[in-house]
Amino acid sequence: MIYLFTDFGYDGPYVGEVKATLAEALDSRFDIIDLMHDAPMFDPESSAYLLAALSARFKPGDVCLAVVDPGVGNSQRRPILVKADGVTYCGPDNGLFSQVINRTSDVAVNEITWCPENLSSSFHGRDLFAPALAASLNSQKLALNSLDGKSLVGKSWPRDLDRVIYIDGFGNLVTGRRANTMTKTDNIRIVNQKIEHAETFSSREKGQPFWYSNSMGLVEIAVNQLCADDYFDVKMGEKLSVIT
Repeated sequence: MIYLFTDFGYDGPYVGEVKATLAEALDSRFDIIDLMHDAPMFDPESSAYLLAALSARFKPGDVCLAVVDPGVGNSQRRPILVKADGVTYCGPDNGLFSQVINRTSDVAVNEITWCPENLSSSFHGRDLFAPALAASLNSQKLALNSLDGKSLVGKSWPRDLDRVIYIDGFGNLVTGRRANTMTKTDNIRIVNQKIEHAETFSSREKGQPFWYSNSMGLVEIAVNQLCADDYFDVKMGEKLSVIT
């Protein structure tokens, strides 16, 4: 499968153009899956923790084209191919793959030095990353330069990010903290409010806040049948702390 992870949004032509580029270059061996197109906009750091959590479902042989690329057009931002535990990732070297790499044991990274004849200054997802990934999957010759993983952006970022990295359509607050680093007796503090753990929404009364392990394995803060972002009056990037 080819998973697409971007901050392009679901409106407009951008996702469709990337998918068309991949479909033109590849045969029916690969299903193209829209994993996420509302990743934190212009925010590779927050997106890195989401991508790492979502990639837990990937299997060897799967592929992920990931583009959250506020530095598009900057010659200092390298395009890369990453092979991590049998999964191939393609996108910008801006920290987006840092947590995937930190959480895998067998990693190889290459800079894509190939450049297409027609490269727009603003849409490398369509013009560079998608065709380079397709060429790699088709075993075509592709100009690459081996990289030391320690040279990648974000390599020193923490394994867990104690802040809100995504707000879903229900207003729940997804954090960059892995739930398996906490116990059920631990509490979360956000905007000076202490929040206890609960297993399920139904175990809390309507309007009662709690934290739980979400379906991606991340700590998520919710308020039963209300929007947690409104309840706490927080936005993306809000910091939190763990009380043990």
